[in-house]
Amino acid sequence: MIEKILLTSMLRRRNNMAQSAGFGCSARPAGVKTKAGATIAAAAAASLLLGVPTAVNAQTKGTKKEALKAAAKEALANHPNIFLVVAAKAGKWEVPAEPRHIAGPLYFVGTEGLGVWLIKSSAGLILLNTGMPGSGPMIEKSIRTLGFNPKDIKLLLASHAHIDHAGGHAYIEKISGAKVAMIAEEVPLLTSGGRTDFFYKNLKKFEYEPVAVDQVLHDGETITLGDISMTAHLTQGHSIGSTSWTMKITDNGTPYSVIFPDGTGANPGYRVRVNPSLPGLENQFRKTFDFLASQKPDIWLGNHNDTYGFKEKATRAVKEGAAAWVDPDGYAKWVAEARKQMDALVAKELAGR
Repeated sequence: MIEKILLTSMLRRRNNMAQSAGFGCSARPAGVKTKAGATIAAAAAASLLLGVPTAVNAQTKGTKKEALKAAAKEALANHPNIFLVVAAKAGKWEVPAEPRHIAGPLYFVGTEGLGVWLIKSSAGLILLNTGMPGSGPMIEKSIRTLGFNPKDIKLLLASHAHIDHAGGHAYIEKISGAKVAMIAEEVPLLTSGGRTDFFYKNLKKFEYEPVAVDQVLHDGETITLGDISMTAHLTQGHSIGSTSWTMKITDNGTPYSVIFPDGTGANPGYRVRVNPSLPGLENQFRKTFDFLASQKPDIWLGNHNDTYGFKEKATRAVKEGAAAWVDPDGYAKWVAEARKQMDALVAKELAGR
């Protein structure tokens, strides 16, 4: 019955999603006899899970909707290609956004859905993350809009090397000649263009143009450009080399500690304890939660803008300035919720679901 509901919710969208995407499917829902049907069902599942407006989202509420979301997650475990497409659409990963000043030397140059961060130093610019492969020109334009020259980017960093955060690295590196630095555990993923990921390694849709790494970092190591220093912290889980970055900045004489946390998310299909997708994956996540919980930042930003309340804070910042981004309580609650979600995933695995 659930499969029929999901299929129905996607009938109006199948031409521009299922047929144009052209994905192969490794599994299909019960009662669906064709690859196209399985694709539509998985796309419907992704739409429901990620909040894309559909008939199911509009008409279903309460416990029934939660049950459908659970079914959606199960469907997406077998359809990561669909997950990527609909996540990008629902999250507006490739929609241009207005660049803006955050605090002190820190600026936002990302898209509507993805966090890309420009840091001005006395010796040039640092760029953290580059979004999807097609985001390079958008980022370049945003940097110019703020009055900076992309050719002044001297250091190119990433939170991790999945396609939605390092997909534009090659473009930015080419136009700037920036030095690329990456934590050791994530170097193979970046230099392979996403091809060595423990979960997505056989999926072409998750691949992007690879880049060479000029400087290999290690857990707890600080990298400096001019008067700016950033520290890389290995926070594994989401990827083998997920990295949380910390730094100190000053805005109009007021000091702030900043963190760009990473590594907490288990994507659909990840298994962490029972038949884990990667040996020791649960322990990696647990260590990440412990480290992030030990941090007490003034400002926290991230890879996905909905995570840290970008729009609400950006609106307040028009009047409040840097103070609008100060949110230590929100950070603590986010870490606690991420840990809670991991506990629920483990419990589900132990229950045989």
